[in-house]
Amino acid sequence: MLKWILLSIAVGAEVFATLCLKASNGFTKPLPILGVALGFAVALYLESVVIRLGLPVAITYAIWAGAGIALVAVVSRDPLNLAMVSGIVLITAGVWVVSVAQANA
Repeated sequence: MLKWILLSIAVGAEVFATLCLKASNGFTKPLPILGVALGFAVALYLESVVIRLGLPVAITYAIWAGAGIALVAVVSRDPLNLAMVSGIVLITAGVWVVSVAQANA
């Protein structure tokens, strides 16, 4: 259970860092730059802990990247069209396929 909680926090930290990246305006604003550095550092550290706790790298990274992409797309308030939503659905399906394949390996 701990590894799933830590992975969720890692996803949140990655989303935070990515949103700070947008707010940094091309690395011209110091506070968002600090958010980028801290967010990605926390996300990567927690991802390494989750892997050390035994969650396979393929599953960890698929969930971390897929959830991060989907959440950033929704939370960033950038306009989404049908093609973008379809891509998010395909990413979700891909994460599910990787999870099932890993479980059956």
